[in-house]
Amino acid sequence: MKSWITKTGLLAGTVALVIAIYWLGYHVLREEFFSLFLGFVVAFSGMLAIYFSYSKADTSWKKIFWIGLGLRLCLLFSVPNLSEDYVRFLWDGELVRLGEDPYRLKPSEWMEETGNASALQAQLFDAMNSPDYYSVYPPLNQLVFWIAAEAMYGFVWNGYYTLRLLLLFFETFTFFALLKLSKRFLLPIRQLILYWLNPFVIMEISGNLHFEGIVLVFLLYALIAYSKNKKFLSGMSWGLAIGMKLLPFILFPAWFFFRKIKESPFFWIGSLVALVVSFVPLVWDDAWVKFFESLKLYQGKFEFNASVYYLLRELGYWIEGYNTIGYLTKILGIVLIVGVWYGAWRSKPQSLSKLIELWIGIYLFYLLLQPVMHPWYLIPGLGLSVISGRVTFVIWSFTSIFSYQAYGNADNFEQPIFLILEYSLVGIGILWDYRPQSFNFMKNSVSI
Repeated sequence: MKSWITKTGLLAGTVALVIAIYWLGYHVLREEFFSLFLGFVVAFSGMLAIYFSYSKADTSWKKIFWIGLGLRLCLLFSVPNLSEDYVRFLWDGELVRLGEDPYRLKPSEWMEETGNASALQAQLFDAMNSPDYYSVYPPLNQLVFWIAAEAMYGFVWNGYYTLRLLLLFFETFTFFALLKLSKRFLLPIRQLILYWLNPFVIMEISGNLHFEGIVLVFLLYALIAYSKNKKFLSGMSWGLAIGMKLLPFILFPAWFFFRKIKESPFFWIGSLVALVVSFVPLVWDDAWVKFFESLKLYQGKFEFNASVYYLLRELGYWIEGYNTIGYLTKILGIVLIVGVWYGAWRSKPQSLSKLIELWIGIYLFYLLLQPVMHPWYLIPGLGLSVISGRVTFVIWSFTSIFSYQAYGNADNFEQPIFLILEYSLVGIGILWDYRPQSFNFMKNSVSI
Protein backbone atom coordinates (compact mmCIF):
# COMPACT_ATOMS: atom_id res chain seq x y z
CA MET A 1 0.00 0.00 0.00
CA LYS A 2 2.81 2.40 0.93
CA SER A 3 4.61 1.66 -2.34
CA TRP A 4 1.42 2.37 -4.31
CA ILE A 5 0.96 5.73 -2.54
CA THR A 6 4.59 6.62 -3.26
CA LYS A 7 4.29 5.79 -6.97
CA THR A 8 0.98 7.64 -7.23
CA GLY A 9 2.40 10.76 -5.57
CA LEU A 10 5.46 10.67 -7.81
CA LEU A 11 3.38 10.25 -10.97
CA ALA A 12 0.77 12.88 -10.03
CA GLY A 13 3.44 15.37 -9.00
CA THR A 14 5.42 14.85 -12.18
CA VAL A 15 2.35 15.26 -14.41
CA ALA A 16 1.34 18.44 -12.55
CA LEU A 17 4.84 19.88 -12.90
CA VAL A 18 5.13 19.08 -16.61
CA ILE A 19 1.74 20.58 -17.45
CA ALA A 20 2.29 23.68 -15.30
CA ILE A 21 5.86 24.37 -16.46
CA TYR A 22 4.91 23.94 -20.12
CA TRP A 23 1.91 26.22 -19.69
CA LEU A 24 3.92 28.87 -17.82
CA GLY A 25 6.74 28.75 -20.33
CA TYR A 26 4.75 28.88 -23.55
CA HIS A 27 1.27 30.25 -22.88
CA VAL A 28 1.36 32.75 -20.00
CA LEU A 29 2.49 36.36 -20.25
CA ARG A 30 3.97 38.31 -17.36
CA GLU A 31 0.97 40.65 -17.39
CA GLU A 32 -1.48 37.77 -16.80
CA PHE A 33 -1.04 37.54 -13.05
CA PHE A 34 -3.99 35.27 -12.31
CA SER A 35 -2.84 32.68 -14.85
CA LEU A 36 0.74 33.00 -13.63
CA PHE A 37 -0.30 32.50 -10.01
CA LEU A 38 -2.53 29.54 -10.87
CA GLY A 39 0.31 27.90 -12.80
CA PHE A 40 2.70 28.34 -9.87
CA VAL A 41 0.19 26.87 -7.43
CA VAL A 42 -0.20 23.77 -9.59
CA ALA A 43 3.56 23.49 -10.12
CA PHE A 44 4.42 23.89 -6.43
CA SER A 45 1.71 21.38 -5.52
CA GLY A 46 3.37 18.94 -7.92
CA MET A 47 6.78 19.54 -6.33
CA LEU A 48 5.39 18.97 -2.84
CA ALA A 49 3.57 15.81 -3.96
CA ILE A 50 6.89 14.39 -5.13
CA TYR A 51 8.67 15.62 -2.00
CA PHE A 52 6.24 13.89 0.35
CA SER A 53 6.16 10.73 -1.78
CA TYR A 54 9.83 10.27 -0.90
CA SER A 55 10.56 8.93 2.56
CA LYS A 56 13.50 10.32 4.50
CA ALA A 57 15.20 6.97 4.10
CA ASP A 58 14.89 6.90 0.29
CA THR A 59 18.35 7.24 -1.25
CA SER A 60 17.30 7.19 -4.92
CA TRP A 61 18.35 10.46 -6.56
CA LYS A 62 18.21 9.46 -10.24
CA LYS A 63 14.44 9.91 -10.56
CA ILE A 64 14.75 13.41 -9.10
CA PHE A 65 17.56 14.28 -11.50
CA TRP A 66 15.84 13.07 -14.66
CA ILE A 67 12.50 14.67 -13.81
CA GLY A 68 14.21 18.02 -13.17
CA LEU A 69 16.30 17.76 -16.33
CA GLY A 70 13.20 16.93 -18.37
CA LEU A 71 11.31 19.92 -16.95
CA ARG A 72 14.16 22.23 -17.95
CA LEU A 73 14.28 20.76 -21.43
CA CYS A 74 10.54 21.41 -21.74
CA LEU A 75 11.43 25.10 -21.84
CA LEU A 76 14.19 24.76 -24.42
CA PHE A 77 12.29 26.49 -27.25
CA SER A 78 10.28 28.95 -25.14
CA VAL A 79 10.75 32.72 -25.29
CA PRO A 80 11.64 34.21 -21.87
CA ASN A 81 8.31 35.67 -20.79
CA LEU A 82 8.82 36.97 -17.24
CA SER A 83 11.85 39.18 -17.85
CA GLU A 84 13.46 41.05 -20.76
CA ASP A 85 16.94 41.00 -19.20
CA TYR A 86 18.11 38.47 -21.77
CA VAL A 87 17.83 41.20 -24.42
CA ARG A 88 20.54 43.24 -22.68
CA PHE A 89 22.63 40.08 -22.30
CA LEU A 90 22.55 39.54 -26.04
CA TRP A 91 23.13 43.24 -26.79
CA ASP A 92 26.27 43.28 -24.65
CA GLY A 93 27.39 39.98 -26.16
CA GLU A 94 26.94 41.33 -29.68
CA LEU A 95 29.11 44.36 -28.87
CA VAL A 96 31.84 42.09 -27.49
CA ARG A 97 31.60 39.95 -30.63
CA LEU A 98 32.15 43.06 -32.74
CA GLY A 99 35.21 43.98 -30.69
CA GLU A 100 33.44 46.86 -28.94
CA ASP A 101 33.63 47.77 -25.24
CA PRO A 102 30.16 47.02 -23.77
CA TYR A 103 30.79 49.57 -20.99
CA ARG A 104 31.83 52.52 -23.20
CA LEU A 105 28.42 53.75 -24.30
CA LYS A 106 24.80 53.42 -23.29
CA PRO A 107 22.78 51.51 -25.93
CA SER A 108 20.95 54.71 -26.86
CA GLU A 109 24.28 56.51 -27.29
CA TRP A 110 25.69 53.63 -29.31
CA MET A 111 22.72 53.66 -31.70
CA GLU A 112 23.05 57.40 -32.15
CA GLU A 113 26.82 57.27 -32.65
CA THR A 114 26.89 54.43 -35.19
CA GLY A 115 23.85 55.47 -37.19
CA ASN A 116 23.88 52.22 -39.19
CA ALA A 117 22.94 49.50 -36.74
CA SER A 118 22.27 46.05 -38.10
CA ALA A 119 18.76 44.60 -38.17
CA LEU A 120 19.69 42.39 -35.22
CA GLN A 121 20.93 45.32 -33.16
CA ALA A 122 17.82 47.34 -33.99
CA GLN A 123 15.64 44.42 -32.92
CA LEU A 124 17.49 44.06 -29.63
CA PHE A 125 17.42 47.79 -28.97
CA ASP A 126 13.67 48.02 -29.53
CA ALA A 127 13.04 45.21 -27.02
CA MET A 128 15.49 46.45 -24.38
CA ASN A 129 14.36 47.72 -20.96
CA SER A 130 17.62 49.56 -20.17
CA PRO A 131 18.65 51.58 -23.26
CA ASP A 132 19.75 54.59 -21.21
CA TYR A 133 22.04 52.83 -18.74
CA TYR A 134 25.59 51.58 -18.96
CA SER A 135 26.02 47.83 -18.62
CA VAL A 136 25.89 46.60 -15.04
CA TYR A 137 27.09 43.07 -15.82
CA PRO A 138 30.66 42.07 -14.82
CA PRO A 139 33.19 40.88 -17.44
CA LEU A 140 32.70 37.21 -16.55
CA ASN A 141 29.03 37.62 -17.50
CA GLN A 142 30.13 39.29 -20.71
CA LEU A 143 32.10 36.19 -21.63
CA VAL A 144 28.93 34.10 -21.50
CA PHE A 145 27.02 36.77 -23.43
CA TRP A 146 29.72 36.70 -26.12
CA ILE A 147 29.33 32.94 -26.55
CA ALA A 148 25.58 33.41 -27.08
CA ALA A 149 26.20 36.27 -29.53
CA GLU A 150 28.57 34.09 -31.57
CA ALA A 151 25.73 31.61 -31.96
CA MET A 152 23.07 34.13 -33.02
CA TYR A 153 23.93 34.48 -36.73
CA GLY A 154 21.39 37.29 -37.01
CA PHE A 155 18.56 35.52 -35.11
CA VAL A 156 17.75 36.46 -31.52
CA TRP A 157 16.29 33.06 -30.73
CA ASN A 158 19.63 31.39 -31.41
CA GLY A 159 21.05 33.60 -28.69
CA TYR A 160 18.62 32.72 -25.97
CA TYR A 161 18.63 29.04 -26.90
CA THR A 162 22.40 29.12 -26.42
CA LEU A 163 22.13 30.93 -23.08
CA ARG A 164 19.58 28.35 -21.97
CA LEU A 165 21.86 25.42 -22.86
CA LEU A 166 24.81 27.06 -21.10
CA LEU A 167 22.75 27.62 -17.97
CA LEU A 168 21.48 24.03 -18.12
CA PHE A 169 25.09 22.84 -18.32
CA PHE A 170 25.91 24.68 -15.11
CA GLU A 171 22.69 23.56 -13.46
CA THR A 172 23.68 19.92 -13.80
CA PHE A 173 26.79 20.78 -11.77
CA THR A 174 24.52 22.43 -9.20
CA PHE A 175 22.54 19.22 -8.80
CA PHE A 176 25.58 17.05 -8.24
CA ALA A 177 27.14 19.59 -5.90
CA LEU A 178 23.96 19.58 -3.81
CA LEU A 179 23.95 15.79 -3.94
CA LYS A 180 27.54 15.61 -2.74
CA LEU A 181 26.94 18.02 0.12
CA SER A 182 23.69 16.27 1.07
CA LYS A 183 25.55 12.99 1.45
CA ARG A 184 28.36 14.64 3.39
CA PHE A 185 25.90 16.18 5.82
CA LEU A 186 23.80 12.99 6.05
CA LEU A 187 20.69 14.74 4.73
CA PRO A 188 17.64 13.04 3.20
CA ILE A 189 17.95 12.90 -0.58
CA ARG A 190 14.45 14.33 -0.89
CA GLN A 191 15.88 17.71 0.19
CA LEU A 192 17.20 18.05 -3.37
CA ILE A 193 13.60 18.21 -4.62
CA LEU A 194 13.13 21.62 -2.98
CA TYR A 195 15.71 23.07 -5.36
CA TRP A 196 15.95 20.81 -8.39
CA LEU A 197 12.19 20.44 -8.92
CA ASN A 198 11.30 23.89 -7.62
CA PRO A 199 9.23 25.59 -10.36
CA PHE A 200 10.57 28.98 -9.27
CA VAL A 201 14.15 27.86 -9.97
CA ILE A 202 13.20 26.21 -13.27
CA MET A 203 11.36 29.29 -14.53
CA GLU A 204 13.89 31.89 -13.39
CA ILE A 205 17.00 30.10 -14.67
CA SER A 206 15.97 27.87 -17.57
CA GLY A 207 12.93 29.95 -18.44
CA ASN A 208 14.07 33.53 -17.93
CA LEU A 209 17.84 33.07 -18.23
CA HIS A 210 19.13 34.55 -14.99
CA PHE A 211 22.68 33.86 -13.91
CA GLU A 212 22.23 33.46 -10.16
CA GLY A 213 22.26 29.73 -10.88
CA ILE A 214 25.91 29.97 -11.96
CA VAL A 215 26.70 31.99 -8.82
CA LEU A 216 25.26 29.14 -6.76
CA VAL A 217 27.42 26.59 -8.60
CA PHE A 218 30.61 28.45 -7.69
CA LEU A 219 29.52 28.91 -4.07
CA LEU A 220 28.73 25.22 -3.68
CA TYR A 221 32.03 24.15 -5.19
CA ALA A 222 33.84 26.59 -2.91
CA LEU A 223 32.35 24.61 -0.02
CA ILE A 224 33.17 21.26 -1.60
CA ALA A 225 36.76 22.27 -2.37
CA TYR A 226 37.24 23.46 1.21
CA SER A 227 35.85 20.17 2.56
CA LYS A 228 38.56 18.38 0.56
CA ASN A 229 41.21 20.72 1.98
CA LYS A 230 41.74 22.34 -1.44
CA LYS A 231 41.80 25.87 -0.11
CA PHE A 232 43.27 27.47 -3.25
CA LEU A 233 40.45 26.03 -5.38
CA SER A 234 37.91 27.02 -2.73
CA GLY A 235 39.11 30.61 -2.87
CA MET A 236 39.09 30.60 -6.67
CA SER A 237 35.52 29.30 -6.77
CA TRP A 238 34.33 32.01 -4.38
CA GLY A 239 36.19 34.61 -6.45
CA LEU A 240 34.49 33.38 -9.63
CA ALA A 241 31.11 33.66 -7.89
CA ILE A 242 31.93 37.33 -7.27
CA GLY A 243 33.03 37.60 -10.89
CA MET A 244 29.59 36.50 -12.07
CA LYS A 245 27.64 38.74 -9.69
CA LEU A 246 29.27 41.09 -7.19
CA LEU A 247 26.90 40.10 -4.39
CA PRO A 248 28.88 37.07 -3.05
CA PHE A 249 31.51 39.56 -1.87
CA ILE A 250 29.27 40.19 1.16
CA LEU A 251 30.34 36.72 2.35
CA PHE A 252 33.87 38.04 2.96
CA PRO A 253 33.34 38.56 6.73
CA ALA A 254 32.07 34.97 7.03
CA TRP A 255 35.30 33.65 5.48
CA PHE A 256 37.39 36.11 7.50
CA PHE A 257 36.05 34.86 10.84
CA PHE A 258 36.11 31.22 9.74
CA ARG A 259 39.09 30.08 11.78
CA LYS A 260 40.29 27.43 9.34
CA ILE A 261 40.35 29.92 6.46
CA LYS A 262 41.39 33.17 8.12
CA GLU A 263 45.01 32.10 8.37
CA SER A 264 45.18 30.22 5.07
CA PRO A 265 47.20 32.15 2.44
CA PHE A 266 46.23 29.61 -0.24
CA PHE A 267 42.53 30.50 0.03
CA TRP A 268 43.14 34.23 -0.24
CA ILE A 269 45.63 33.84 -3.08
CA GLY A 270 43.09 31.72 -4.99
CA SER A 271 40.43 34.37 -4.41
CA LEU A 272 42.73 37.14 -5.59
CA VAL A 273 43.69 35.26 -8.76
CA ALA A 274 40.03 34.70 -9.66
CA LEU A 275 39.11 38.32 -8.97
CA VAL A 276 41.98 39.68 -11.05
CA VAL A 277 41.10 37.41 -13.97
CA SER A 278 37.41 38.28 -13.66
CA PHE A 279 37.71 42.05 -13.40
CA VAL A 280 40.88 43.05 -15.26
CA PRO A 281 38.85 44.01 -18.40
CA LEU A 282 37.30 46.84 -16.39
CA VAL A 283 40.70 48.53 -16.19
CA TRP A 284 40.81 49.13 -19.96
CA ASP A 285 39.52 52.52 -21.08
CA ASP A 286 38.33 53.26 -17.53
CA ALA A 287 35.36 50.93 -18.05
CA TRP A 288 35.12 50.51 -14.27
CA VAL A 289 33.96 54.14 -13.92
CA LYS A 290 30.81 53.60 -16.00
CA PHE A 291 30.29 50.12 -14.57
CA PHE A 292 30.15 51.46 -11.02
CA GLU A 293 28.13 54.47 -12.13
CA SER A 294 25.38 52.07 -13.21
CA LEU A 295 25.63 50.16 -9.93
CA LYS A 296 25.32 53.39 -7.96
CA LEU A 297 22.34 54.49 -10.04
CA TYR A 298 20.70 51.10 -9.60
CA GLN A 299 21.01 51.31 -5.81
CA GLY A 300 19.84 54.91 -5.56
CA LYS A 301 16.94 55.13 -8.01
CA PHE A 302 14.99 51.91 -8.46
CA GLU A 303 12.41 50.37 -6.11
CA PHE A 304 10.63 47.05 -6.46
CA ASN A 305 9.14 44.39 -4.19
CA ALA A 306 11.02 45.65 -1.12
CA SER A 307 10.18 44.89 2.51
CA VAL A 308 12.08 46.78 5.23
CA TYR A 309 12.97 49.52 2.76
CA TYR A 310 9.31 50.17 1.91
CA LEU A 311 8.40 50.46 5.61
CA LEU A 312 11.20 52.97 6.18
CA ARG A 313 10.28 54.85 3.00
CA GLU A 314 6.75 55.33 4.33
CA LEU A 315 8.22 56.65 7.56
CA GLY A 316 10.32 59.04 5.48
CA TYR A 317 7.22 60.27 3.65
CA TRP A 318 5.54 60.89 7.00
CA ILE A 319 8.50 62.81 8.43
CA GLU A 320 9.95 64.60 5.40
CA GLY A 321 7.01 64.62 2.99
CA TYR A 322 8.96 63.15 0.05
CA ASN A 323 10.75 59.97 -1.08
CA THR A 324 13.93 59.71 0.99
CA ILE A 325 15.56 57.06 -1.21
CA GLY A 326 18.66 59.22 -1.65
CA TYR A 327 19.89 58.85 1.89
CA LEU A 328 17.75 55.91 3.00
CA THR A 329 19.68 53.52 0.74
CA LYS A 330 22.96 54.86 2.17
CA ILE A 331 21.75 54.29 5.74
CA LEU A 332 20.62 50.77 4.90
CA GLY A 333 23.96 50.13 3.22
CA ILE A 334 25.76 51.07 6.42
CA VAL A 335 23.37 48.92 8.46
CA LEU A 336 24.06 46.01 6.10
CA ILE A 337 27.85 46.30 6.38
CA VAL A 338 27.82 46.70 10.17
CA GLY A 339 25.25 43.92 10.59
CA VAL A 340 27.13 41.41 8.41
CA TRP A 341 30.47 42.06 10.12
CA TYR A 342 28.89 41.92 13.58
CA GLY A 343 27.00 38.73 12.77
CA ALA A 344 30.14 37.06 11.39
CA TRP A 345 32.16 38.14 14.42
CA ARG A 346 29.53 36.81 16.83
CA SER A 347 29.17 33.57 14.92
CA LYS A 348 32.85 32.76 14.30
CA PRO A 349 31.90 29.51 12.51
CA GLN A 350 34.03 26.52 13.44
CA SER A 351 32.66 24.03 10.92
CA LEU A 352 31.42 24.00 7.34
CA SER A 353 27.83 23.50 8.45
CA LYS A 354 28.02 26.62 10.63
CA LEU A 355 29.60 28.56 7.76
CA ILE A 356 26.66 27.64 5.51
CA GLU A 357 24.20 28.74 8.20
CA LEU A 358 26.00 32.08 8.40
CA TRP A 359 25.90 32.50 4.61
CA ILE A 360 22.13 31.93 4.62
CA GLY A 361 21.70 34.52 7.36
CA ILE A 362 23.80 37.05 5.44
CA TYR A 363 21.83 36.53 2.23
CA LEU A 364 18.54 36.84 4.11
CA PHE A 365 19.63 40.02 5.88
CA TYR A 366 20.83 41.54 2.60
CA LEU A 367 17.64 40.79 0.67
CA LEU A 368 15.36 42.12 3.40
CA LEU A 369 17.14 45.50 3.31
CA GLN A 370 17.21 45.97 -0.46
CA PRO A 371 15.08 48.58 -2.29
CA VAL A 372 14.92 46.21 -5.28
CA MET A 373 14.10 42.55 -4.69
CA HIS A 374 13.66 40.70 -7.97
CA PRO A 375 12.64 37.06 -7.41
CA TRP A 376 15.76 35.52 -8.98
CA TYR A 377 17.95 37.14 -6.30
CA LEU A 378 16.72 34.34 -4.01
CA ILE A 379 18.40 31.51 -5.90
CA PRO A 380 21.78 31.31 -4.08
CA GLY A 381 20.08 31.55 -0.69
CA LEU A 382 17.55 28.91 -1.71
CA GLY A 383 20.24 26.48 -2.86
CA LEU A 384 22.17 26.91 0.39
CA SER A 385 18.97 26.47 2.42
CA VAL A 386 18.31 23.11 0.83
CA ILE A 387 21.45 21.73 2.52
CA SER A 388 20.62 23.37 5.85
CA GLY A 389 16.96 22.47 6.30
CA ARG A 390 15.90 26.12 6.62
CA VAL A 391 12.46 26.85 5.16
CA THR A 392 12.40 30.65 4.73
CA PHE A 393 13.89 30.69 1.24
CA VAL A 394 11.70 27.76 0.18
CA ILE A 395 8.59 29.70 1.27
CA TRP A 396 9.93 32.85 -0.38
CA SER A 397 10.50 30.99 -3.63
CA PHE A 398 6.72 30.58 -3.78
CA THR A 399 5.58 33.91 -2.36
CA SER A 400 7.87 35.82 -4.74
CA ILE A 401 5.22 35.15 -7.40
CA PHE A 402 3.18 37.94 -5.79
CA SER A 403 5.76 40.45 -7.05
CA TYR A 404 4.60 39.79 -10.62
CA GLN A 405 1.24 41.35 -9.79
CA ALA A 406 2.82 44.73 -10.51
CA TYR A 407 3.21 43.91 -14.21
CA GLY A 408 -0.54 43.44 -14.60
CA ASN A 409 -1.14 47.19 -14.91
CA ALA A 410 0.31 49.89 -17.14
CA ASP A 411 1.93 51.82 -14.26
CA ASN A 412 3.51 48.72 -12.66
CA PHE A 413 1.73 49.63 -9.42
CA GLU A 414 2.45 47.31 -6.51
CA GLN A 415 -0.69 46.64 -4.52
CA PRO A 416 0.11 46.59 -0.79
CA ILE A 417 -2.02 43.51 -0.14
CA PHE A 418 0.32 41.38 -2.24
CA LEU A 419 3.41 42.75 -0.50
CA ILE A 420 1.77 42.00 2.85
CA LEU A 421 0.94 38.45 1.76
CA GLU A 422 4.46 37.84 0.44
CA TYR A 423 6.36 39.12 3.45
CA SER A 424 3.93 37.85 6.09
CA LEU A 425 4.60 34.32 4.90
CA VAL A 426 8.35 35.04 4.70
CA GLY A 427 8.14 36.37 8.26
CA ILE A 428 6.51 33.13 9.41
CA GLY A 429 9.38 31.24 7.81
CA ILE A 430 11.93 33.40 9.63
CA LEU A 431 10.18 32.86 12.97
CA TRP A 432 10.14 29.12 12.34
CA ASP A 433 13.78 28.91 11.26
CA TYR A 434 15.20 31.09 14.00
CA ARG A 435 13.03 30.15 16.95
CA PRO A 436 14.93 28.92 20.05
CA GLN A 437 16.36 25.44 19.50
CA SER A 438 15.09 25.48 15.92
CA PHE A 439 15.24 22.19 14.08
CA ASN A 440 17.38 21.83 11.02
CA PHE A 441 18.71 18.90 9.07
CA MET A 442 22.34 19.79 9.79
CA LYS A 443 22.17 19.30 13.53
CA ASN A 444 23.24 15.67 13.11
CA SER A 445 25.75 16.40 10.37
CA VAL A 446 29.41 15.58 10.57
CA SER A 447 31.71 18.37 11.61
CA ILE A 448 34.05 19.52 8.85
